[in-house]
Amino acid sequence: MIPPLAERMRPKILDEYINQKHLLGQNAPIRLMVENGLLSSMIFWGPPGTGKTTLAQLLAEVSGRSFFTLSAINAGVKDVRDIIEKAKKQTLFSGEKNPILFIDEIHRFNKGQQDSLLSAVEKGYITLIGATTENPSFEVVPALLSRCQIYILKSLEKNDLIKLLNRAIEQDNFLSLKKIQLKETDALLRYSGGDARKALNGLEIVTASFRNDEEVIITNELVSQIIQQNVTKYDKSGEQHYDIISAFIKSIRGSDPNAAVYWLARMLEGGEDLKFIARRLIILASEDIGNANPNALMLANNAFQAVNTIGYPEARIILSQCAIYLANSPKSNSCYRAINQAQQVVKETGDLAVPLHLRNAPTKLMKELDYGKDYQYAHQFKGNFARQEYLPEEISGQKFYEPGNNKREEQDRQVLKSRWQDKYDY
Repeated sequence: MIPPLAERMRPKILDEYINQKHLLGQNAPIRLMVENGLLSSMIFWGPPGTGKTTLAQLLAEVSGRSFFTLSAINAGVKDVRDIIEKAKKQTLFSGEKNPILFIDEIHRFNKGQQDSLLSAVEKGYITLIGATTENPSFEVVPALLSRCQIYILKSLEKNDLIKLLNRAIEQDNFLSLKKIQLKETDALLRYSGGDARKALNGLEIVTASFRNDEEVIITNELVSQIIQQNVTKYDKSGEQHYDIISAFIKSIRGSDPNAAVYWLARMLEGGEDLKFIARRLIILASEDIGNANPNALMLANNAFQAVNTIGYPEARIILSQCAIYLANSPKSNSCYRAINQAQQVVKETGDLAVPLHLRNAPTKLMKELDYGKDYQYAHQFKGNFARQEYLPEEISGQKFYEPGNNKREEQDRQVLKSRWQDKYDY
């Protein structure tokens, strides 16, 4: 049986690995670990097709370690313990380097399954490499998270994907025997969405539609036509995941409850993780609604808790209620814009000194150095407000929060105007 093109094109050495220069380039953290012969346990976090499995396999090869792999979808505690026992014997009695245990979709492991890894990781029987498309802070237990380095893998960029496609055409044992001309790439790249595996799958589907002796001129029109005919095969692993959640979020942001409920139904029928949906609603409640309706965040957070308590199928009603409420709510991204702008100023200005009157003064020496001197305690003033400087001198008057154009935040604007007058230009 011939393996898929994506499998055939897995790089064999680190220098063949495309993208992730922030991890594998000169003096990058994983490259340095390999060069120093010391691999720590780690978690790769990134969207599908960014090479998480490939990188784990490469690290095993270049470091001369055995490689065990489990999928969190179908592995239980017993499977984990069996592998750990093998690794323990291999490490203690054969003198070999501790093997790598790669767990795909580690976010799907429950607490008990994750806890079963702790001792082996701590004692060095295994080097754990987990792969996840979800934020590890949400899904990995703190004890295990503290024992692993987290590395973010980025989606491939346009030039990376084109390079990958050309390499496959030139070097693959089967494609290199065909006459293939990659005339246009936009359609393939659009279908891939930055996913290397999807790009190669698309290329393989297109070229498989021709006989070996036929010339294949790949155009956008050809790719669109063939991919549409093979849409089920092309998307058999559920890789519409990110497109559908994007449509769901944008429908709520656009205040369309009908579209929101439709995309929610699509995710539910496709078996999407309920907590994944609920977390996205919490984020949206703050990012896209914020202070236009502060109750939105509370409702979304309560929905998340309720979904955890109730489970499927009844949880679908809770998610529907929350999605409809958020879609109908007034919108504002002022808080999102404020923190983005503040972080940008921090990057540009560095660690500016905290004004003396705002500093903590727990010791006599600090008080003698005027820490906290002249600080005005707001509650001692009329309206619980004292007009004083709270920013570093270098950025005094810098405005980050611009109230949104909605009834709730217009009230905020009037209060800020009366308090700060011309300082922040409200």
